[in-house]
Amino acid sequence: MENEIKEYTVIIYTENEIGLLSQISNVFTRRSLSIWSMSAGATAHEGVHNITIVTEGTERKVREAAEQIEKRVDVIKVFFYTDDKIVYRELALYKISTDRFLGCNDIEGLLSRHGARIVEMNRKFTVIQKTGYTEETQALYGELEKFEILQFVRSGRIAVSRAVQEPVFKFLEKREKARKQLNK
Repeated sequence: MENEIKEYTVIIYTENEIGLLSQISNVFTRRSLSIWSMSAGATAHEGVHNITIVTEGTERKVREAAEQIEKRVDVIKVFFYTDDKIVYRELALYKISTDRFLGCNDIEGLLSRHGARIVEMNRKFTVIQKTGYTEETQALYGELEKFEILQFVRSGRIAVSRAVQEPVFKFLEKREKARKQLNK
């Protein structure tokens, strides 16, 4: 379904050059693709970083954006996936009033039901961490509202493909073999 609008996760492997995020963002803007979340970080391959972007659009629009981004010299490879082709999570932190939180009779049960944990606690506030899907982090938010949420933040999506090895590794191996062939 070429014209069906779906959510896609775009994973960009890069050498992490200055100004790249701005240029990538511009590609999405020019193609009328909204960026719903973005995260960036290192990969298992030294010197290679990834940028993970969640967007919504047609497969054609997302493919064209990926192809345009891939033309950049400092971009190694771009892949895009639907949710069934990746494993993904988000991280959420909730800062709540300690006094109100300690007034709860079932603190352990609440945290256990949501797979959350306390990462810091002092007299004034408690910070709770939850990893999961957006819906799960929002569900915990709903239950914590009664404790006076002082701050809330959720990361962008991080994702890995369902392939055994990161697809970029295969690409890098092929590229290295081709270089060696040229140098013979």
